[in-house]
Amino acid sequence: MAIAERTAETIWDGALATGRGAISGNSGAIAALPVTWAARTEEPGGLTSPEELAAAAHSSCFSMALALRLGENKLRPQRLAVSATVTLDEVDGLPTIVSSALVVRGKVPGIDAAGFASVVDEAAALCPVSRLFAGAKISIEASLESS
Repeated sequence: MAIAERTAETIWDGALATGRGAISGNSGAIAALPVTWAARTEEPGGLTSPEELAAAAHSSCFSMALALRLGENKLRPQRLAVSATVTLDEVDGLPTIVSSALVVRGKVPGIDAAGFASVVDEAAALCPVSRLFAGAKISIEASLESS
């Protein structure tokens, strides 16, 4: 049995360059998020994109994996801030997600920078979205804030 399954649907109207879509999730948390090709490849103009949603998935998944690993080490984070920048580029003439760059900042009493870096590495191996992006370059910049 699966741990979790979630479904999202996009309804798209029109051609790629001039059309538009709306993304909704079955949980109700995502409801009719507008998306266009122009918003994806030019200025977003208040619309989302698959890359932004992938970045949201990666940053939230990684923060959960890091919180888990810290807890397993008897550490309780006061705050974790994880941002992800997902890059769409052309590879062999095809648009391809080529990287996800994570920036991790943590405020975690009882750990030094080297220990934090080690736990961050453990979280990188654990995060299911990182494993989903296995063919893409994933970089992580981590820093520990003073308590």
